[in-house]
Amino acid sequence: MAERTSLAALELLVAVDTHGSISAAARALAIAQPTASAGLRRLERRLGLELVARGPRGTALTTAGQAAAGWAREVVAASERFETAAAGLRSGPITALRVAASLTVAEYLVPRWFAQLAAQGSGGDVELVVRNSSDVMELVLDGTAELGFVESLGVRRGLRSRTVAHDELVAVVAPSHPWVRRRSVRPAELLGARLVLRETGSGTREILERALASVGATVPDHLPTLGSTSALKAAVQHGGQVAVLSGLTVADDVAAGRLVAVPVEGVDLSRRLRVVWRDGVTPSTTARRLSAVARGTPS
Repeated sequence: MAERTSLAALELLVAVDTHGSISAAARALAIAQPTASAGLRRLERRLGLELVARGPRGTALTTAGQAAAGWAREVVAASERFETAAAGLRSGPITALRVAASLTVAEYLVPRWFAQLAAQGSGGDVELVVRNSSDVMELVLDGTAELGFVESLGVRRGLRSRTVAHDELVAVVAPSHPWVRRRSVRPAELLGARLVLRETGSGTREILERALASVGATVPDHLPTLGSTSALKAAVQHGGQVAVLSGLTVADDVAAGRLVAVPVEGVDLSRRLRVVWRDGVTPSTTARRLSAVARGTPS
C-alpha cells in the first residue's frame, strides 16, 4: 500500500490557509516557525506540488496550494468527526440520529440548530455527515442518513422536503479587483472572467448553471473547480479569481472588507435551503425536533 500523507501535514496546510501565513499557522498549532516551514517543504516533496509561493513580502499559498488546502480541510474535518464518534462510542450508545448536510448548510446553519436542539435536551445523540447536495439526497434515499439539508433546485424522487431558509448567491472578488468599481457585471462578463466553481453535484453550482441558462448563457466545461467554500474564497482573495458563493458564506468577509460582492445583471440567484427525508418514512422524534428548529417553529 502506498504511503499516505500524514494528518499533521494536512492540518499544517489548512492552518496556513486559515491564518494567511506560515508564522500565524505555527502560532495557531503551537509549533516553531522553522518546524512549520520544514513540514510544508516535506509536504511539497511528498505531493510533487509547489504549495507555497515564497517571496520578500512573505508567503502565500499558490493556486495548487489553495486547492490542496480545500481538500485537506475535508480530510481534517472527517478525522475530527471520527474522533468525536469514537468518543461517543466510549461514553454511550451509538448515535440515534444521523443527519447529512450540504457544505453551506453544515458550516453556517447546522451548528446553530444543533445548539438549539441541545438546549431542548435532545442534541447529544445527533451525528452530522457533510457532502454536496447530490450526495446528501443519496444518503437519505439509501437510509444512511435520516434527514438531509440541501441547497439544490429540486429534490429526487422518493424524497419529501420542506423549506427551512432562503439564501442568495453572490459574485465576489478581491478588494484589488477592477470590478470593485463596477455597480454590476453582465453574465457574459462573469463567464469571461477568471471564474472558479464548486464541483459538479454541489447545490451552489447547480443554481448558478440554471440561472445563467435562463438568460441564454452556458457555463464552459473547462473552468477550474474547487471542493470547498474556503478554497474558493482563498482563490478569490489571493489568486485574483472570481467566484459565485452563498451570501451566507461570504457575509462576514464582505463586512470585513476581505471580499467585495458584485451584482450580476438580470440573473436570479436566489434559492431555498430544504430539509429532506424519505417519502413514506415517519421521522423519529429527534428528527422532527431538529426539522422544527431549522424551520424556526416550535417543536
